[in-house]
Amino acid sequence: MADSLLRQGLKRYLSSEQLALLSQAKVGLAGLGGLGSNCALMLVRTGLQHLVLIDYDRVDASNLNRQQFWPKDVGELKTSALAARIYELNPDIDLEIHDLKLADSNLAQIVDKADIWIEALDDAKMKALLVEEALLSGAFVVAASGVAGFGQSLSRKMVGRNLVLVGDFMSDAQEFPVLAPKVTWAAAMMCDTVISYIFQGRKFSLT
Repeated sequence: MADSLLRQGLKRYLSSEQLALLSQAKVGLAGLGGLGSNCALMLVRTGLQHLVLIDYDRVDASNLNRQQFWPKDVGELKTSALAARIYELNPDIDLEIHDLKLADSNLAQIVDKADIWIEALDDAKMKALLVEEALLSGAFVVAASGVAGFGQSLSRKMVGRNLVLVGDFMSDAQEFPVLAPKVTWAAAMMCDTVISYIFQGRKFSLT
């Protein structure tokens, strides 16, 4: 089968070895809002071939300022709308889609579906539970902490060997607006961390 146009183009920038590493990785995205939807498309554009998409919500007009959805998507399930965009970009991609709300009862089963996780949830309790469960399973996790507002710098910090946090580590979405520049910046840093982890032999260091 012929390569997709995206993969043909990627061969200009990445070696066959790098493309193979990206093709072997399986990344889960918990939450497909501002962080998750942007991360998904960035990962696809970079050459990831296996993604697990998880969300239960539908696209709302208030999402359009920072999420990878268009006015025509309003009312649609986020999983379906995002999958359509991804398949248009790379028809050969392997997507595993789960229209569900994460809970204590399904968390362990879900985290086993990928060995790299991007935490992009809104609920603080579920964020913590997902990170904990994914780390216990041996997964590498990239999570966000503080991506609201504007003007503050973003950074990364490691917590242990398998968890990287991205954000300003102080802004609260309840107090500050969530806007495209900072949210997209954070999503890009999260994806860069995932790509670095894959290319570094599944090790990651900030030094």
